[in-house]
Amino acid sequence: MEINGKDELKLPLLLPLDGVVVTDKKIKTVKFKVGDISCASCSTSMESLLLELNGVESVMVSVLQGQAAVKYIPELITAKAIKDAIEDAGFPADELPEQEIAVCRLRIKGMACTSCSESVERALSLVDGVKMAVVGLALEEAKVNFDPSITDIDHIVEAVEDAGFGAEVINSGNDVNKVHLKLEEISSEEDIYIIQSYLESVQGVNNVEMDLAEKKVTVSYDPDLTGPRSLISCIEKAGQGPNFYHATLYSPPRQRETERQQEIWMYRNQFIWSCLFSIPEFIFSMVLPMLHPYGNWLDLKVHNMLTVGMLLTWVLCTPVQFIIGRRFYVGSYHALRRRSANMDVLVALGTNAAYFYSVYVVMKALTSDMFEGKDFFETSTMLISFILLGKYLEVVAKGKTSDALAKLTDLAPNTAHLITLDEDNNVISDREISTQLIQRNDILKIVPGEKVPVDGIVVDGQSHVNESMITGEARSIAKKPGDKVIGGTVNENGCILVKATHVGSDTALSQIVQLVEAAQLSRAPVQKLADQISRFFVPTVVVAALITWLAWFIPGELGIYPRHWIPKGMDKFELALQFGISVLVVACPCALGLATPTAVMVATGKGASLGVLIKGGNALEKAHKVKIVVFDKTGTLTVGKPVVVSAVLFSSFSMEEFCDATTAAEANSEHPIAKAVVEHAKRLRRKFGPQTEHMTDIKEFEVHPGAGVSGKVGDKLVLVGNRRLMEDSNVPIGPDVENHISATENLARTCVLVAIDGKVAGAFALTDPVKPEAGHVISFLHSMGISTVMITGDNWPTAAAIAEEVGIKKVYAETNPVGKADKIKNLQMVGMTVAMVGDGINDSPALVAADVGMAIGAGTDVAIEAADIVLIKSNLEDVITALDLSRKTMSRIRLNYVWALGYNVLAMPVAAGTLFPLARIRIPPWFAGACMAASSVSVVCSSLLLQYYKKPLHVKEAQALDVNHNSNSK
Repeated sequence: MEINGKDELKLPLLLPLDGVVVTDKKIKTVKFKVGDISCASCSTSMESLLLELNGVESVMVSVLQGQAAVKYIPELITAKAIKDAIEDAGFPADELPEQEIAVCRLRIKGMACTSCSESVERALSLVDGVKMAVVGLALEEAKVNFDPSITDIDHIVEAVEDAGFGAEVINSGNDVNKVHLKLEEISSEEDIYIIQSYLESVQGVNNVEMDLAEKKVTVSYDPDLTGPRSLISCIEKAGQGPNFYHATLYSPPRQRETERQQEIWMYRNQFIWSCLFSIPEFIFSMVLPMLHPYGNWLDLKVHNMLTVGMLLTWVLCTPVQFIIGRRFYVGSYHALRRRSANMDVLVALGTNAAYFYSVYVVMKALTSDMFEGKDFFETSTMLISFILLGKYLEVVAKGKTSDALAKLTDLAPNTAHLITLDEDNNVISDREISTQLIQRNDILKIVPGEKVPVDGIVVDGQSHVNESMITGEARSIAKKPGDKVIGGTVNENGCILVKATHVGSDTALSQIVQLVEAAQLSRAPVQKLADQISRFFVPTVVVAALITWLAWFIPGELGIYPRHWIPKGMDKFELALQFGISVLVVACPCALGLATPTAVMVATGKGASLGVLIKGGNALEKAHKVKIVVFDKTGTLTVGKPVVVSAVLFSSFSMEEFCDATTAAEANSEHPIAKAVVEHAKRLRRKFGPQTEHMTDIKEFEVHPGAGVSGKVGDKLVLVGNRRLMEDSNVPIGPDVENHISATENLARTCVLVAIDGKVAGAFALTDPVKPEAGHVISFLHSMGISTVMITGDNWPTAAAIAEEVGIKKVYAETNPVGKADKIKNLQMVGMTVAMVGDGINDSPALVAADVGMAIGAGTDVAIEAADIVLIKSNLEDVITALDLSRKTMSRIRLNYVWALGYNVLAMPVAAGTLFPLARIRIPPWFAGACMAASSVSVVCSSLLLQYYKKPLHVKEAQALDVNHNSNSK
């Protein structure tokens, strides 16, 4: 983007009050999908070209999204003329259709599983006027596209609440540029209305939301036409006479974090309360009766056959069943209203069957002096306690999966230095302001070590900027007047003045936020096996229990079977009821609900101990299907830090003199390559001779952006840099030097030349070394039947050399963040399950677009939060561990389902009394409860076997050692 003239730089940065005007000038926005834009220079040239057209008000070109948004005056120019101008510049353009529907985002409360998110989607889709609804379970958000002429946000929220979930509006429409202000000096409602009317009259203001009680205002605005400081000035202008209004920035609290903490505390407290009842009950019902004579007092009769133990367990169980377990009843009610059956329905059925049959046993014992029955209150309490523990651990594990967007936002600094220039471009004021107050065309001062607050162009000064948070590459980029800088990047070694060109939602950082957000919402419809089975299993079990009861009760009343079949102390109704309850309890799919979470719990714990952090069962389920692993290069396959791999002398200068000159010249540079060169030169100096106590000072030091540095060390002129610096300084490059440069570049290394008094004294070769385990990992993945791909923003020679070194055949180089995500989607379109391994913010769109995102633990927080799996130790061997552990876990889950269903399917016919007429074998409810518990125990024990999992690479190495040992012994 060009600097829009010196005159524009001299304009006051905070517009005077007459600069906030009401206008009737009609402005329209048109968007184009633009092809062949691959770098900043393309977008700069396109923006400059379009701004020259009469009637074009503003232009924003997004290299990431390949789009251009143009605001224009229809009376002066048409959209077709703008499109023709873009195409004449050599860029193919297609006009995007206008947005005819409104968009809103909702925060959804109460979702626990995929069936919940599907229920919300189904409820939203049934609302008249809703065009599309996407619900993200991890984000706990919904994005709804709707026709505002048919429905509104209130009806959409009502539909979610009718489905049994909570809903809260995050934002409505596409007004992502918002500022929150706290109003002061307000004494009446009339003052509020005056301020609101003034704000609504400002050109560029889209919406004004007033909070009368808190005296706060939220303003949505167009950053091309106005900004936060102009809005604050408008509020101050609204004060007349004795009324003087004042407004300050207000940052609303992050409600999502607060709600998450409340949810964690709720499950933790419920689990603790359940333990206060379930542990004593377990001791009274299962432990003490086996410890004679200590438990004999539990068999003391209170009345008839009612014992002290029965009464105690009933008292302890009731609060757990109806107070602590109330959430299961509420969840079951809403699920049944939606005509579905989730885990709440399963838990409510199982615990109610256990509880109410136990109540029946107590009543029967109280009224009969011959009845001998076994209650199982402990089944209900222990089941509820175990499920609450699982929910608590699940919420804690999921705690930070939705923080990626907040991490991205936090990369921008909180404050910035705003300066004002006079007619001679001299600084006349310098003040620190909040980053939220920056407006387009502001001039900002960025000192060394500070972050760039917003996207802009350099108007004065030179420096190097570390853009690794966007590019993922460790190399710093030289910046001079006219060059673009990106918000959130770090200025390293020079003071620069930057003109703000993109603020708010238009910055590259905000665009990446939107990409990550969209990718997280566009989830794959993965159905959980337990939810699929429970849809049919629960109704089938209820019907089977009812049929069993009728099959025994009706023949008994009709006298079809003999009276002596009925046990002593029972009648026909009670016998039939026991058979029916036994079927319901023995077939209760509680173990079905434990099959997945217990395996996931053990696998994630074991993975963490091995250096692999797996964020839940979805990541495990998808990882076992992976057929292609896509690797980023810098920081993933390589270490991510440039190091010197060789140093060569080309003249009669000694190594000591060569090292001293290099160290003195590069000591003042903050560039990563310079730091690596200085560190290596000092090491060489110590190796070839004693190091001088005091470093020689350099005079006339000068930085040559993109080339190197120069200065006088003693009486000698020293140049340290690349070939261009030598050529610009008329330093001759002989054949030996030329051959060395070519050989170094062919190895994808950076060659740094050192010239002393016009002669090339030597050279350093730098590289970003490949991680030592990279080649072994790639080879092992191939042996597992998994293909590998490398994708990077680096140049083709470097990418090809690294890929060849580690054994990767397929390479994509010079690819931007959106391009990485597109490559992932292309691989998915051919039916492949793709895993992406990366470390930088530039990898985050690809991480969330992939079926499984794996982040290097030493990478950025944003990449870590966006990923499904985090390699804590930053060791590539853990990629294999994650994939292999997922395969082992899914196999274990399938085995768990076999155990869970096997127990139930085999026990159901026996519980229904099929063997009773022939062998008088029946399963009483208490024994049915034992079978149910055995099913659950078997599932848990099966899952616990994952604790013995070992890394496959370690196993293979151990086997290789055994083979070598055996061959040597022979």
